[in-house]
Amino acid sequence: MASRTVIIGGGIIGLACAYELRRHGDEVVVLDRGELGAGASAHNAGLIVPSFSAPLPGPGMVRAALRSMFRPDSPFYLNPRALPETAGWLRAFRRHANARDQAAGLQAMATLGASTMALFDELAADGVRFDMRSDGLLFAYLQEKEMEHTLHELERLEGVGYGRPALLSGPELRELEPGLSDGVTAGFLLPQERHVQPESLIAGLLAHLRQRGVQLRRGLPCTGVRRDKRRVTAALTPSSAIEGDRFLIAAGAWSGRIAQMCGVRLPIQAIRGYSVTISDPIRQFRRPVYLGEARLIASPFERSTRVAGWLELSGIHPEIDRGRIRSLRHAAGAYLRTWESGSAEREHAGLRPLAPDGLPVIGAVPGFDNLFAATGHGALGITMAPPTARALAALMTGGEPQPTLDPFSPGRFRLRS
Repeated sequence: MASRTVIIGGGIIGLACAYELRRHGDEVVVLDRGELGAGASAHNAGLIVPSFSAPLPGPGMVRAALRSMFRPDSPFYLNPRALPETAGWLRAFRRHANARDQAAGLQAMATLGASTMALFDELAADGVRFDMRSDGLLFAYLQEKEMEHTLHELERLEGVGYGRPALLSGPELRELEPGLSDGVTAGFLLPQERHVQPESLIAGLLAHLRQRGVQLRRGLPCTGVRRDKRRVTAALTPSSAIEGDRFLIAAGAWSGRIAQMCGVRLPIQAIRGYSVTISDPIRQFRRPVYLGEARLIASPFERSTRVAGWLELSGIHPEIDRGRIRSLRHAAGAYLRTWESGSAEREHAGLRPLAPDGLPVIGAVPGFDNLFAATGHGALGITMAPPTARALAALMTGGEPQPTLDPFSPGRFRLRS
């Protein structure tokens, strides 16, 4: 008889895990408090970029974050209103903001993400329909000296196929991408990077899962759990108790709250990311462009362009900072020509989950025989979803150790709440 796995959270991580668990023969139920895949998973730049694997905390990051409290136009904004509820998380973040921890985290992420491209190809071959393009990622900078940090990160990824790329001048960049402004003076191209239209990936996974009998339940928040010693026996919702043999917390920014219902402390904070999507743009780009100093991504999709990025540590709050949206538009305009012209536009702010060491939380939750977690991927949810799901499903269904998941174990935190 097939085991029944209940996944709490229907973003890209939860859906990817549902796909892999169903492949292993599990009966799968996915619960989401809202629309499945409608949060940050569907409104980001859609990049598949193992080259962005470095954890957020690193040398100088704390100083930069503190300065950002006085600059709402900063790519990483620490909202002063969030300090009371994020103080403990920030202290842990500070402990990991060093070169040693960042280098170890980078290696762990690179190892986990080494199979990302192949797994996306497997998804497509298995009949999951989505728009994926392999045009590379163009990096554009206003000043050449600002490239050095990115180039240094690439050199640290030489073992997984990266290295120092050929540098391009402003005119060479504009030949590749005429939509770049005259203010862009230097950059480079990483031809192996890809991007997807995230809405198409979510829709493709949902259709595939429905066809294979996965139960997809939207508008059904988890309000608690039923436990029997070391086992979770049911996820409680306002209308029913959903029983299962195994339970997976994949609730993104809400994962910490779900874990608390189980008597577990997962130090996941909500990091808000912003995006502006232009429909039927007058000027379309040939490939995604990373806007260096601004730390934004401009992604071309079918009949739309999206500029997305930035991080705001503000907790789980519904308010969207209008000033941040205006600043994002202004910053992008320094790199891109007339990118805001089109038939319509949509603004969005989504919450991404982040642990204080900048690494995902993937694996078995200590103290339980049947509770697992897959969360904390920050801005790399799409990039890391397939390898996260592949390794975690093997662990959950076979019980075999997965060495690639060791650095991401929930057990690295003090879990008791």
